[in-house]
Amino acid sequence: MAETTGEPGDGAAEVLDRPLPDGVRRRVVQIVSDGFGGLTLGELPAQLRQYARFAPNRRAKFAGNAMASALETDALFRQRIGEKLREAQPELTGALDSGSPPPAADPLDVAAAAYVLRPTGWVKLVTAAGEEAQRADAERADEESRAELERLREELAHAQGQVRTETERLRQELDTVRRESESLHRKLRSALSDVKRGEAALRKLQGEIEAVRAEGQAQVSAAESETRRVKGRLGEVEAALEASRRAAREGRSVEDMRVRLLLDTVLEAAQGLRRELALPPVSVRPAETVDAVEPGRMTPKDIAARALSEHDPAILDQLLALPQAHLVVDGYNVTKTGYPQMPLEKQRLRLLGQLSGLAAQTGAEVTCVFDGAELAAPVLLAPPRGVRVLFSKPGVTADELIRQLVRAEPPGRPVIVASTDREVADGVAKAGARPVASAMLLKRLS
Repeated sequence: MAETTGEPGDGAAEVLDRPLPDGVRRRVVQIVSDGFGGLTLGELPAQLRQYARFAPNRRAKFAGNAMASALETDALFRQRIGEKLREAQPELTGALDSGSPPPAADPLDVAAAAYVLRPTGWVKLVTAAGEEAQRADAERADEESRAELERLREELAHAQGQVRTETERLRQELDTVRRESESLHRKLRSALSDVKRGEAALRKLQGEIEAVRAEGQAQVSAAESETRRVKGRLGEVEAALEASRRAAREGRSVEDMRVRLLLDTVLEAAQGLRRELALPPVSVRPAETVDAVEPGRMTPKDIAARALSEHDPAILDQLLALPQAHLVVDGYNVTKTGYPQMPLEKQRLRLLGQLSGLAAQTGAEVTCVFDGAELAAPVLLAPPRGVRVLFSKPGVTADELIRQLVRAEPPGRPVIVASTDREVADGVAKAGARPVASAMLLKRLS
């Protein structure tokens, strides 16, 4: 092997008193990796032979520490790598041997080559390269910092512009909202004024109505007084007529003529007053005011005897005869009251068949509700004609479904709910429906 150019021991005696700079170390590892492939397996240190078949890039990546350590501790390996370096970069290595590295060369390359070749003054070259790399890194970091600062300034200016734009937009929106609020306040004040005027007009109208009512009552009172006066005058005329009759019988014809003339005058005045007051003809006779039982009429005792029992099915017929009646049936409550020993399917079929006949007889709307919370699958059932069949959803009981049906009906419509459940009966009664017992419905169906 060729010895390193230079005085023996000149560079070998020098010692680097600080860690190898990162940039120089990477270049050194690259130099070793490039020269690695030109050595035989026997020329490699034992710890590096496992990387002999690696590609240069993978070798530098996975064996970097091992190569750097071998280069530092194994002088023969370092000499062999130096020979490969001289072959690859003769100009650089020649300049280092002469003690004047080329000025245009990269300081890191110069330092890495000096670290491998170990010429006289290689420590200074490595140290200078590290300092130069640090200065370059510092300058690059400073440049990046200035660029980052400039970018942040631009972002700040852009953000300030956006903030100003957004502030101006929000200010305009605030002005718009204020104007709308003022407009709404004006409309509200106008509406309140209209309401006050309406209330004043309503009070005035109510006063006028009260005045008209009082005037009407006064006129009625006056008419009644006039009627009483006329009746009294009529009584006097009748008395005079009777006196004139007696006088006629006694032959006093002159007085009779005078009384007749007075009677005609009074009668015409009474008829005119009756037409003016529009008095109806008298329809009640004194005999009709006497309390008694006429033939064919029922006494209160007879009427009480005809009252229906609370459990009489005729009550259900009367309810279903109401206009637009709706019968809601708690299905299983009725079937388990009437025929609990039958299977559920037969219970449903029997009840629905009977309800179909009831719907045809009465013409009422009929809805039968069953509890579907425990059903494993949908029930295959063809509802009979005139009967709506509903099953409650999972999580909803039939009782709740019945209450929903009652609440869905308009106030005033007759709704009848057949169920023995006290809670259901109380709930639908509060909602305006008429509860009836399941036993009553079963009695009516049978």
